Amino acid sequence: MYTVKELFPTLQGEGTHAGRAAVFCRFAGCNLWSGREEDRSTAVCQFCDTDFVGTDGDGGGKFATANELADAIEAAWRSTGAGPQQRYVVFTGGEPLLQLDEILIAALHHKGFEIAIETNGTIKVPKGVDWVCVSPKTGSELIVLQADELKLVVPQAGHHSLEKLMARFEGMDYRHRYLQPMDGPALKSNTELAVSLCQKRPLWRLSLQSHKLIGIR
Repeated sequence: MYTVKELFPTLQGEGTHAGRAAVFCRFAGCNLWSGREEDRSTAVCQFCDTDFVGTDGDGGGKFATANELADAIEAAWRSTGAGPQQRYVVFTGGEPLLQLDEILIAALHHKGFEIAIETNGTIKVPKGVDWVCVSPKTGSELIVLQADELKLVVPQAGHHSLEKLMARFEGMDYRHRYLQPMDGPALKSNTELAVSLCQKRPLWRLSLQSHKLIGIR
């Protein structure tokens, strides 16, 4: 059984694949926050701006089998008139690795999909995922130390020395490293911070939430 909050066609908004046609599949549930506001102040991750509770989003629901969910993802891809080329699905959450498994990965590969995930990096990645983006959260135990992409949201509570943290990540096996300014009331100053750090440490690039800038999901 797979529990999906929402499932919809869009464009990837962040990182290396920004602007690429994709289906987003947001799994319900996370291991760093319950998703309930009353628990936010005691959660490991306190800045999440995403609703990942329940199944009431567009395309959401409970899917009994991997093939059933793969069929729904394929239907979402086709709903825009997209052809069979460059099929791309992004699993996110919450934390997608609480649910994504090798059976679902195989079902989607059979349909020609490239599979991407955005994970907090605290759960082992199953075999077969084509693109792994790790977005680490302060206070959690990072175990995914090798990935295609690292996206560090800045600043987070507990970031006492960002440059020391960045230097630590520079010693790990991430192909691409991004700083993404924390959204919210301090977005302008957070963006200035991220720009300054990218200029100072050129192993990093700036990631913006382009989907928010152009008004899509």
